[in-house]
Amino acid sequence: MEKRALIFSLVTLLVTLHVLHLPITNARFNERRMVTVLSIDGGGIRGIIPGTLLAYLEAKLQELDGPSARIADYFDVIAGTSTGGLITTMLTAPGKNNLPIYAANNITSFYLEHGPKIFPIKRRMKYTKKIRNMFAGPKYDGAYLRSFIKEILGNLTLSQTLTNVVIPTFDIKRLQPVIFNTEDAKTKLSKNALLSDVCLATSAAPTYFPPHYFEIKDAEGKTHRFDLADGGLAANNPTLVAMTHISKEILLKKFKLLDMEPMDCSRLLVLSLGTGIGQREERYSAREAAKWGLLGWVFNHGDTPLLDIYGDASSEMVDIHVSTIFQSLHNERNYLRIQDDMLFGEESSVDIATLQNMQKLMQIGDSLLKKPISRLNLETGRQEQVQGEGTNKEALTRFAELLSNQRRLRQIK
Repeated sequence: MEKRALIFSLVTLLVTLHVLHLPITNARFNERRMVTVLSIDGGGIRGIIPGTLLAYLEAKLQELDGPSARIADYFDVIAGTSTGGLITTMLTAPGKNNLPIYAANNITSFYLEHGPKIFPIKRRMKYTKKIRNMFAGPKYDGAYLRSFIKEILGNLTLSQTLTNVVIPTFDIKRLQPVIFNTEDAKTKLSKNALLSDVCLATSAAPTYFPPHYFEIKDAEGKTHRFDLADGGLAANNPTLVAMTHISKEILLKKFKLLDMEPMDCSRLLVLSLGTGIGQREERYSAREAAKWGLLGWVFNHGDTPLLDIYGDASSEMVDIHVSTIFQSLHNERNYLRIQDDMLFGEESSVDIATLQNMQKLMQIGDSLLKKPISRLNLETGRQEQVQGEGTNKEALTRFAELLSNQRRLRQIK
């Protein structure tokens, strides 16, 4: 009997150790309610890349739960910066029959149709005139974007989104981030901005679009003024902003899961989608940059080095921080970051909206699905392929199953 008991104990131990090293599966999370988070980076026209990934994810959710399934039904929090903020709003703003105004498979169509009008191709001009225009104002007047956003969103406000959204902006008058979110909008009139204003603010990239100004009156009639620029100035990758928002809600005892502790990564399921960055070997060199003055850092052969470097550095630092948190707590499989770091030439631009480049970005999104899962190596700071966990496509398929199970748990409880 003792021998049999010993064998049984050893088998149990081996099975337990095996389970602890399995990739994310339904079995691990079937019984426990998790907090589900979707985060979408900024990146202008490169929003086509996460749009392609989201179309695949929503299609898998529809296979599981029917054709009316939408991304907003499955995430407790959706965060987006700049173009990611536009996607966030498209996925969560209520339309007919209380469905989002855009299904995920319409996001790329949005960029294909409206991208060339948001980022119109400028006629060739003399170099001196081009330099003069650089100092005369932003590259684009933003008129089409303002008109279109106000047309599709009308008087919808932040409090009306179909799930909780978190959208960073930056107040250039007060020099501080302003983070708009649905929970605050529901309780504070001064935070319940029009969705159109939030979208225009988070996408007001310096040198590309003018900053966005608007006012909100609170319950006492006091006017709150906002002078806002692109959310990428605060957090181009809003993953950590979303996690911090959840922790704040928990600390204030306002969060729906009362038994959850702040930053409990074992209870978080995070999907973070990048818009791609340029090949590391193809970036700027110190010898080249040593010759730049103010103008060279701001504008250089059609590029904007300062903004490019700042945006990429901001996104990468967030990934390092979030990866460190999850890996140090042995919950690395609860965090899936999908990012392409091999963009080249026009692909890495935020505003080249030619049909050829947009089709290339769609192809990059499709090929990203077929690539192996990668995870940040904390020693090198580089993304490395993870052996034995499959492709991003397989990871999103598993993620869809988890999201479907979590939705059922949410409905039961």
